[in-house]
Amino acid sequence: MPLRKLAILAILLLPAIATATPAAGEEGPSDSAIVASLHFRDGHIEVPSANARMRLGENFHYLEKADARKVLERLWGNPPDDSVLGMVVPKDVPLTDENSWAAVVTYSDDGYITDKDAASIDYDELMADLKSDDVKDNEARAEEGYETLHLIGWAEEPRYDDVGKKLYWAKELKAADADINTLNYDIRVLGRRGYLGLNAVASMDDLPAVRRGMSELLQNVEFERGARYADYNESSDKLATYGLAALVGGGLAAKAGLFGKLALVLLKAWKLVALAFVALFAMIGKLFARKKRGVVR
Repeated sequence: MPLRKLAILAILLLPAIATATPAAGEEGPSDSAIVASLHFRDGHIEVPSANARMRLGENFHYLEKADARKVLERLWGNPPDDSVLGMVVPKDVPLTDENSWAAVVTYSDDGYITDKDAASIDYDELMADLKSDDVKDNEARAEEGYETLHLIGWAEEPRYDDVGKKLYWAKELKAADADINTLNYDIRVLGRRGYLGLNAVASMDDLPAVRRGMSELLQNVEFERGARYADYNESSDKLATYGLAALVGGGLAAKAGLFGKLALVLLKAWKLVALAFVALFAMIGKLFARKKRGVVR
């Protein structure tokens, strides 16, 4: 029987969240039974709540919201999260395999994110700032009894596709006492009213496979006509309160009002949390302050 995926909270000053695992003494369905109950879709996929679509090739399946949450919460043992819209699953690695990974689909309607600062962002400086805040956050986590999670650096430096209006990057993370570092790979597709997010987690050993998979997805996801970035109406549409730099630093925390969300940690033997965006609230506040001063990093 494959090793269970355990969930741990790596958030600062937030109470524990009950997971959707069976209560003590209760026998839940087996992993194989959960997988057998899933309804995999192929080909052209529509995401109505985001006004977006994906064209999946022969290498991927898609799971709708209910099945995606079933994988995250019942198979991988994560806390409930209604923001999940779906999940893109590679066909070549079973979901029960310890090397499995998937791209979780979400949508933010924070508003139109201007990309005017795209060419001027210093991502090395941004990473230095993230690491600085990471040290402080981990000290606070340790004091509160939470596991620490350290940001090592870029696994893939942020890149912005100005034509497709797509931003993507990957971070390398290390959980306390972990032998293998974690890969957190993100894609953000900018639209008229917000952005579509695809988030994948894996071990750093799996970077080549995840990079290939996410690169394929990057080319085949877009907003529907009327919801695209070019459809923005300055006189009527909402403008987001942050730019691309804050998006990389953790734009979701600004919407959720959280100090941070679940951290993505994957080990070869134990998968600790399969959905989150490493969002540092303090970093976002700092970025907003810089924006007001006219400084963009």
